[in-house]
Amino acid sequence: MKEINWQHDEVLIYGKRIITARQTAWYGDKPFAYTYSGVTRRALPWHPALLAIKETVEQYIRPYSPAVFNTCLLNLYSDGREGMAWHSDDERELGKQAVIASVSFGATRKFAFKHKHTQEKREMMLQHGQLIVMHGSTQTYWRHAVMKSAAVHEPRISLTFRTILD
Repeated sequence: MKEINWQHDEVLIYGKRIITARQTAWYGDKPFAYTYSGVTRRALPWHPALLAIKETVEQYIRPYSPAVFNTCLLNLYSDGREGMAWHSDDERELGKQAVIASVSFGATRKFAFKHKHTQEKREMMLQHGQLIVMHGSTQTYWRHAVMKSAAVHEPRISLTFRTILD
């Protein structure tokens, strides 16, 4: 993953611009624009390794979903001090009931869901090589987060495959 074009995002959170600790990269079929937290990124052409993983994920989930992904947002967390705050991937570019498939590499991290109305929480430990697929009304009713942990000293990379609507 040394060939990946990692960048720190400058995001808008509660009206303030901050530079994220985690690094991201954005790849896809064409230079799709994707906007989140006040940041707009343009997808770079697929890296061959990402394209191979994308095709494997699509084949694996095909019995459950006809999703064909055209982009991948990569997240690099250097260690447990870096996480992702509660959010939903409900940007209009993803459409309603978006399918997002996320593959984890590296350190095991706690991934949590919180219901938007009841505040009910569900947590799981995502391990190296594990796939989680969010689909249906997940983004409508739930927020999710990568929890911080002082006990994690290794990096984690997540590949989040998505379909951007034209």
